[in-house]
Amino acid sequence: MRTTLLLLFAATSFAASVKAVKVSDTMEVSIDGKTVTALHYGEKWDKPFVYPLQTPSGIIVSRGWPVALRTGDSQDHIWHRGILFGHGDVNGVDFWRELGREKTGRFVPRSAPKWRRGTLTIEADMVPPKGKRLGSVREEFRFNRVGPAYIIDTRVSISADAGVDLTLGDTEEAAFAVRLSEEFRQDRGAALINSEGLKDTGNIWGRRARWVDYSTTKDGRKVGVAIFDHPANPKHPTYWHARGYSLNSANIFGVRSFTKDKTQDGAVVVKKGDSLTFRTGLSYTTVMPARRALKPCTPALLITKASNVASRPAWNNSR
Repeated sequence: MRTTLLLLFAATSFAASVKAVKVSDTMEVSIDGKTVTALHYGEKWDKPFVYPLQTPSGIIVSRGWPVALRTGDSQDHIWHRGILFGHGDVNGVDFWRELGREKTGRFVPRSAPKWRRGTLTIEADMVPPKGKRLGSVREEFRFNRVGPAYIIDTRVSISADAGVDLTLGDTEEAAFAVRLSEEFRQDRGAALINSEGLKDTGNIWGRRARWVDYSTTKDGRKVGVAIFDHPANPKHPTYWHARGYSLNSANIFGVRSFTKDKTQDGAVVVKKGDSLTFRTGLSYTTVMPARRALKPCTPALLITKASNVASRPAWNNSR
């Protein structure tokens, strides 16, 4: 039987019940009465992130460390926490790595996240190690469940609202990313595939594609996690920093880094007063035949990926 990963947004009448509640310095999100993840924004962290990620059947697919160490967790890249957004070169400042606040920049929340109509929104200042803030970042996360999948539709806007242009440099260390559990490592049997039918990190890393999917077996169940690039995004389809050690990142910026062509430059300049917006979809699911998931739903958005089919996604871009 062909294994298929399905991502779809249901029509309003089929939408899941999604709620959020503030707990300490997080906003916990529940879907159909079950707490499934949280937006972390406390002062101890250098940037906001969404963690943990667990499928509707309760299987955790994100790495635990450094938030909650689990047996067998690798302990590299402390900034790889669940779903994150960052950039390694903004006007020369690193907002991706976290090497100490005297060395690397932070996204400092202006206030607690806001919850409205199934969407969490957080606004943060881009604060360098020294000097005035450079700009701001607005992150929106919309949560839903369809059949076997939880879906997070993300919109990130980078604003040059501090009186200076923002140059987002050419680097592979940037943009929308997710760090998964050890079972999603390629050297432990995970399967990596993109929309063009290419497989394994050696063929996917640094290539352009509409989506990239990681799938594996955990706790005796097949599970999959996929990131989808919105067709309206700048430079669609994006390049992918898809690593075999269970990090996947959609990154339009690292053209020179990915192609190894020194004549290329993937930098993007956001002029003073302007902004740059990205939309990204993420689905994590217990993998199952698509038709079974389709039956109860009338989708407003549908993306289907089969192991031997490169399907073009059809997005609802009305939001």
